[in-house]
Amino acid sequence: MGGLNYKKIKKWQFHRLKTWQILLILVPLLILDATLLRIDHLRMVEMRDAVIAADVEGDEANLSQKLEELKNFTFSHIVVHIAESNGTQSLGFGTGVFYLEQQYLRAAARALDEAKAILANSGSDLDSDIFQEALDVCGSIGSHWSYIECMDEEISKHPAAGNLLDEVRADIPSTELYRKNYASPIWAPCSSGFAILATIIVLLILLWRAIVWVFLKFALRFMR
Repeated sequence: MGGLNYKKIKKWQFHRLKTWQILLILVPLLILDATLLRIDHLRMVEMRDAVIAADVEGDEANLSQKLEELKNFTFSHIVVHIAESNGTQSLGFGTGVFYLEQQYLRAAARALDEAKAILANSGSDLDSDIFQEALDVCGSIGSHWSYIECMDEEISKHPAAGNLLDEVRADIPSTELYRKNYASPIWAPCSSGFAILATIIVLLILLWRAIVWVFLKFALRFMR
């Protein structure tokens, strides 16, 4: 009985499978790869949306937690996304670029308030008037990235605003600090990673069989 089982096992050894049978194994593996990669991508998008929502809410502790969760997930999974630049789409690994716009605006607003307070305490009516005029013009676009550029442009219109402009520029943080882009590894020990590894192994077996077949074809031709 034991010998019969052993023969059955030997009969179904992988290397004894016909090429068409291996191809039948490859098809569902490719579907599985695409499905698992899609699941990881959707999970990343969900977590990235949670980060943006936390940014809008303004809870810094919750925002930090959501960012850490997104980063850890991206670093431990194969996350792909389609990036578009100048009308050209390309495949990328990771979250893609996103911005913590509201966090930046909150930090910029605090910096502007501090600069305004410093000017008020300095007793310089000229600088305070210039600052207030710029606020009046740019205040309506406070929800856009161009808010700081507007402040810069309005203040710079006044020849006597050199010191004020330097003060504002020095205190406002760079937008690069709020630009996020977490990169994903090309391969990771996760469900999609192991499925892709199995697919690669099957493809290598098929490639090896193709090489052997071509070699034997040429060998038989020269032996005639």
